[in-house]
Amino acid sequence: MTGFSFQVESRDGAARTGIISTPRGEIRTPAFMPVGTAGTVKAMFPEDVAATGADILLGNTYHLMLRPGAERVAALGGLHKFMNWPHPILTDSGGYQVMSLSSLRKLTEEGVSFASHIDGSRHMLTPERSIEIQCLLGADIQMQLDECPAIPIAPDKAAESMRLSLRWAERSKRAFEEKSKPGQALFGIVQGANFEALRRESLERLQEIGFPGYSIGGLAVGEGREEMFRVLDFTTPHMDRDKPRYLMGVGKPGDIVGAVVRGVDMFDCVLPTRAGRHGQAWTPSGALNITNARFAQDETPLDPLSACPASRDYSKAYLHHLFKAGEYLGAMLLTWHNLHYYQQLMASLREAIAAGRLADFVAAFRAQTGEETL
Repeated sequence: MTGFSFQVESRDGAARTGIISTPRGEIRTPAFMPVGTAGTVKAMFPEDVAATGADILLGNTYHLMLRPGAERVAALGGLHKFMNWPHPILTDSGGYQVMSLSSLRKLTEEGVSFASHIDGSRHMLTPERSIEIQCLLGADIQMQLDECPAIPIAPDKAAESMRLSLRWAERSKRAFEEKSKPGQALFGIVQGANFEALRRESLERLQEIGFPGYSIGGLAVGEGREEMFRVLDFTTPHMDRDKPRYLMGVGKPGDIVGAVVRGVDMFDCVLPTRAGRHGQAWTPSGALNITNARFAQDETPLDPLSACPASRDYSKAYLHHLFKAGEYLGAMLLTWHNLHYYQQLMASLREAIAAGRLADFVAAFRAQTGEETL
């Protein structure tokens, strides 16, 4: 069994390609992780997710701890066996979902107590319990418990929150060292809202604690793309050049391209699957809503040159009909198409970086999609 490692293979400016090695396989970076909230990528078979080019999935600690329960998943052989996904899995800490339950939770130094959104039952999520759950699930890459405040936030409140996350990072690491198995890894999470001094303090302290990878949290929470990129501009240059960098919860294709340019290696977002279930398809020329009347008689596929059957073999008119008729197949096909588009985007980024032509790729992406703020 090999351990966890990261090797940078090529660089183009701040952007880089690399390989994250885990006992369950390699992850090519820059990487996009489809989100499997409750042990499934919605509307997809696991083998079809892998066929799109995904090397790793994200599992959701909060939802799995409530249903079916981490102890049950462990008794059934762990999350990989449970959901028939033999490749790497990253789990979040559960903190983001708990923090979003503002009316159902109470935050203290110890952790977060909250009421389940399913049945109202009370739970306590501490750094130690979060790590215990992630180890019971068997996640290959795990996240420290952190607090993720919304932006805008007052500087003093942001500092208070960030330093709480640092104390939780220390506790998370101690728990991980006690409970984890060989080859698993724990990432620290950089917080500090949109304040440069706080982000620097968070990053420096996390690097002193020492983690094999670092996540950038507290973004994609409504601050807007330009502000997100501004935070990345003063954060990523100071991150360890030899460790993977994970921007949590991002995002739209233009967000990903801009963050890769700034040196980010890993991404996750529900957008491609959620959009697919609601009739939105991401294409090389931007997003389109397949339910619009203009597609009712459109015989062309979403992408005639795609290797994905959902993109290539079904007309927009047929997809339009499926959504209008409320047929499950519509959501399945658009989700499949969107996940393939995202993985092709990542493959194209890796190819461009390796060839030293990322600037040309970004210029072409801008021209095709109309994206300006990259």
